[in-house]
Amino acid sequence: MDSMMQFFTYAHLPPHLQEVSKPFCDLAEQIVTDLPRNPERTVALRKLLEAKDCAVRALLYKVDEQQAPQNFPVGNGRFA
Repeated sequence: MDSMMQFFTYAHLPPHLQEVSKPFCDLAEQIVTDLPRNPERTVALRKLLEAKDCAVRALLYKVDEQQAPQNFPVGNGRFA
């Protein structure tokens, strides 16, 4: 198993964050299983990890509705 897989675990997260993280873990497992170990596979996993982190932060992102730019989605798809 690739040591990068430790960063794709999600059982320790609250359920709403597990939902976001699980598909990234599933894809990481597929990459490790299907592709040969080489520098490009490592880059693929690193970029996937970066995408997972961004997706989790997107869910946690808080916008000050008073300061949100026009047409900037706030909350559940509403626009400021």
